[in-house]
Amino acid sequence: MPVRQAPDATSVRADAILAGVLAAVGCLMVALTDMTGLQFDGIPLWAPLLAALLLPVPLLWRRRFPVPAAIAQIVIYVGAGEAGALELYASQVALFMGFYSIGAWDPDRRRALWSRVVISLLMAAWLASSAIRGFSDPETGERGVSAFFAFLMIQVVVNAAYFGGAWIFGDRAWRSAIEQERLAAAHVEIEAQQQQLADQAVSLERLRIARELHDVVAHHVSAMGVQAGAARRVLATDQDKAADALRHVEQSAREAITELRSLVVTLRSEDDGASAVPDLDAMPALIDSARASGQTVTFATIGEPRPVTPMVGLTAFRVVQEALTNARKHAGPVADADVRVRFLPDELEVEIADDGHGSGAGEHGAGAGVLGMRERVAALGGSLEVGPRSRGGWLVRARIPAHGGARPGDTAGEPVAEETPAAQAGAV
Repeated sequence: MPVRQAPDATSVRADAILAGVLAAVGCLMVALTDMTGLQFDGIPLWAPLLAALLLPVPLLWRRRFPVPAAIAQIVIYVGAGEAGALELYASQVALFMGFYSIGAWDPDRRRALWSRVVISLLMAAWLASSAIRGFSDPETGERGVSAFFAFLMIQVVVNAAYFGGAWIFGDRAWRSAIEQERLAAAHVEIEAQQQQLADQAVSLERLRIARELHDVVAHHVSAMGVQAGAARRVLATDQDKAADALRHVEQSAREAITELRSLVVTLRSEDDGASAVPDLDAMPALIDSARASGQTVTFATIGEPRPVTPMVGLTAFRVVQEALTNARKHAGPVADADVRVRFLPDELEVEIADDGHGSGAGEHGAGAGVLGMRERVAALGGSLEVGPRSRGGWLVRARIPAHGGARPGDTAGEPVAEETPAAQAGAV
């Protein structure tokens, strides 16, 4: 069962101020009423003043102990009324606040219901008793029976509206407070989730940076290793070839530094920095770099070229770069690689195939390379197919929505005519 938070020091001070104000106003009303001569005939003035002071006192505990506070007020109210020492103005506000507080603050809702029912019945019985006794009062005969019953009906309607309003407003205050506490709890939960999402975004960004660095370093370092090995083998016999190989090593190192600098600038930029990273326009340079490292690579663009989003271009570039790096490492020194970029109606497809000897699950590695490609492509709503070909060699095929968004009904991609289904094997 929902429970309101306990009142704080501010609420206690507010109740003390309320009780003090009602006591002061009650005493003022007693003095003014006594001056008019309409009440308190034959009653010492201290009696209604004492009642005016005592009636608001239980309001000091109206939030912590609403039912006992309301009962204490009822006892004081009825006692003062029977003694003829009850002023009829500030006392009504004090009694209203006590009855209202039961509905607004009692955590036991069953007790809040039945205590108000009992108090209402007792007050109704007291009103009925007063009416019966008043009917035999000599003043009633002087005013007339019709006037007496008219005044009685006024009392009934006023008390029904009085207690009914306190009941309704008390319950509404309870529901409003519970709803506010639920909203506050939801707000705290949302803030915690936002912090969690922020932490996850940082982790994902770190993974993205790691993949970018992996792609850049793995591609260029592997090319430098191949050229350095070639230079070592021919250094003693053919210095021109050795020098050419070393020039390629130098070029690959410069390209690696350039891409790393571009990546760092992109990460530091306040905007998305998409123009600072490789895209489809950089594909020919990538192919030339692979050829310069000793690979035999053919490149073809199929379909009418059209602009794609920066992320689609970057993803396609990284898939080709990773696939060529893997082919250089695992396909064999005489393997040919074929790179094709297809512009389909709603998709961009890149396909990298080699005819080397890497044909088993694991021949092309099982590390971060294929996992990185798969997650890159999946993040844009595309599909990646990786696996050995039936006639030998290895195939990597990625299909990416042209606008980098997932389409309804996306599948894992069309089957390859000559290749087995995509394997879960991977790169370095």
